[in-house]
Amino acid sequence: MREWKLALAAALLAVPVAASAQVAGAGMIAGTRLDISATGEVTRVPDLAIISAGVQTLRPSATAAIEENAARMERVRAALKRAGIADKDIQTASINLNPEYRYAENQPPVLTGYRASNTLSVKFRDLKRTGAILDALVREGANQINGPSLTIDKPESAYDEARVKAIANGRARAELYARALGMRVVRLLTVSEGGAVYAPPPMPYARGVAMDSAQAVTKIDAGTQDLSVSVSMSFELQ
Repeated sequence: MREWKLALAAALLAVPVAASAQVAGAGMIAGTRLDISATGEVTRVPDLAIISAGVQTLRPSATAAIEENAARMERVRAALKRAGIADKDIQTASINLNPEYRYAENQPPVLTGYRASNTLSVKFRDLKRTGAILDALVREGANQINGPSLTIDKPESAYDEARVKAIANGRARAELYARALGMRVVRLLTVSEGGAVYAPPPMPYARGVAMDSAQAVTKIDAGTQDLSVSVSMSFELQ
C-alpha cells in the first residue's frame, strides 16, 4: 500500500513539470528572431470644434457682480440656442466669485469690489459657422473666449485604418530585412500595440476681450490632423 501511494504522489508531481516544459517549448524558434517597430498614419479633416466662452463682471458688491454676470450669461446661452447648438453640447465649466483688492506699500489691502466669472464649454459640429457664432457670442457679452480646439468627433474608425497600415508596414519591413539577409519570413511570433497618437494643430483662435467692430467676422480654417498607431512585431526568419 505504501509503495502504491508513493507512486501516485510521484505521478501527480510530474504533471505540472511536464506542462511547464510544453509551454516553454512553444516559444522556441528554429531560425532568427526579428523585432520590428512600425507606425500607421492617416489624415482626417477635423469635424468638431470645442471652445470655452465665458463672462467676467467686476462690480462694487458681490450681489451686483453675480446679477450682472448671470444676465450677460443668459444672453450668451440664448445666442448659442439661436445658432442651433444642442443642449448636450453646452456644459458649465466653471463659476467663480472672488474679491478684488487694491494694494499700496505699507498699507493694508483695500477691498475694491468683486469679480464674478462663468464659463461654458461648447461643442460646434458645423465648423463653417464657428467663426460667425464666436463673433455673435462676443457681441452678446462674452468677454472670455478661448479656442477652438479642433478635433475628430469619432476617431476610432480612423485609428482602425491606421492599425491596418501599421501591420502592413511591419510585414513589409520584415520582408525587407529578410531579403537583405538572404533569408525569408517564416511566421509572425508576436504583435502588440504601442499606442494611438493624435497630433492636433495649434489653436487658431484665442480671445479675451470684446471685438472692436461689430462687423468683424472670424474665419476658422479646419486644416487636417494626423492620427497614428504604433505596433511592435516579432518574426521568425530562416
